[in-house]
Amino acid sequence: MNKSIKKVLIIANLHKREVKGLIEEIKDYLEQKKIEVVVFGFIGKPEIPDVRGIDFVFSLGGDGTVLYASRVVESSGIPILALNLGKFGFITEISKAEWKTVFEKYQKNEVGLSRRIMLKVVVEREGRKIISFKGLNDAVISCEGISTIVKLSLMINDTPLGEYRADGVIVATPTGSTAYSVSAGGPILDPELEALIVNPICPFTLSNRPLVVSGDEVITILVEADQRVGIILSIDGQDSFPLLPHDRVIIEKSHSKTLLVKSDVRNFYEILRSKLNWSGGPDA
Repeated sequence: MNKSIKKVLIIANLHKREVKGLIEEIKDYLEQKKIEVVVFGFIGKPEIPDVRGIDFVFSLGGDGTVLYASRVVESSGIPILALNLGKFGFITEISKAEWKTVFEKYQKNEVGLSRRIMLKVVVEREGRKIISFKGLNDAVISCEGISTIVKLSLMINDTPLGEYRADGVIVATPTGSTAYSVSAGGPILDPELEALIVNPICPFTLSNRPLVVSGDEVITILVEADQRVGIILSIDGQDSFPLLPHDRVIIEKSHSKTLLVKSDVRNFYEILRSKLNWSGGPDA
């Protein structure tokens, strides 16, 4: 039995040269199938479009466009077909030549969904919640401007882990394990695992190592009082918020998940092998 799709949202990064022609190609195809199409193209930092009545989303761009799209549809359960128009993408599995085949197979239940956990990030100041975010990749607490050591205290549930003196701390999902976290020496996780990575950035103490915890844990990070620089919280590298001494940042698995249409041409491990140029020989 085919899936019923009546209204589609195309989220398109207009910085990509080929995106306008691809928008028209997808739009013409869908309208021939009597599917209503809404196009949201953006340059720079976009607003959040209305997703009421939307059944399905095409994300046209790179990994950054998917990160944005995931926040657009979070909590709505709308699947995303992510087309890779970038140069180096781990999240976007599907090429621009494959979208029609994958879409038709999805409608026929011949390809499934990859269910990715998201982060819920809450900032508390003087005992009250002042702002919250959702993210697919990571939450990063670091200094503003030139790299300087920051002082952060970390707690997992009710257990203190001690003070981190580092350039910052990354809390990443499995999807985000191939982003900033891996560059900071963190492990790569299967993107469908329900786990979180706590990864100090260039820690002053060598005993502070990356930690993988259950996705059910609650991570609390306290900004210590004695800071020499401003501190900033960044979500997926796209949203940011300045932190003050004594702020508490509470990070946990969101109730929402990002639903990505899977490719039946390649899987995560094939993408990993290709992107990281693993040959298995002496030059790997």
